[in-house]
Amino acid sequence: MAAIVTGLIFAIVWAAVTGSLSPLNLVLGFLLGLLALWIIRRDFAGTRTVVRPWKLLSLLTLFVKELALSAWRVAILVASPKMDLKPGIFAFPLKVDRDIEITLLANMITLTPGTLSVDVSDDRRFLYVHALDCSDPTAVRRDIADGFERKILEALR
Repeated sequence: MAAIVTGLIFAIVWAAVTGSLSPLNLVLGFLLGLLALWIIRRDFAGTRTVVRPWKLLSLLTLFVKELALSAWRVAILVASPKMDLKPGIFAFPLKVDRDIEITLLANMITLTPGTLSVDVSDDRRFLYVHALDCSDPTAVRRDIADGFERKILEALR
């Protein structure tokens, strides 16, 4: 049953990405979604991830808000005549420990303008992040921990 619901979600996303709501396109999206689930089935065998839809919506809302705010900050920095930037790379200590959580966090950081996930340590305890303005790495760490990481833990555990 979960595979069918997930396949339907994939079909809707497929229709949104392709821009066509034709029945044939929806069926194609559904079949591609089921194929994708079949391909990754071994990666999730034996793991139980509890997804809380309202918490996931909260995470998505936070991401959109952070995306808009950081895009605004980067635009202001780029448009200013004197760019007083201190770019740098810092190690972010991870509380998330599962692959799906680490990947989601790294992607959210990378998709937010001004930051980029560079690497994950071999022991999976640190995520290395490049920030366009790293004048206060402690504040950036705190923002990530209190924002994206906390919301991911709430949504997926």
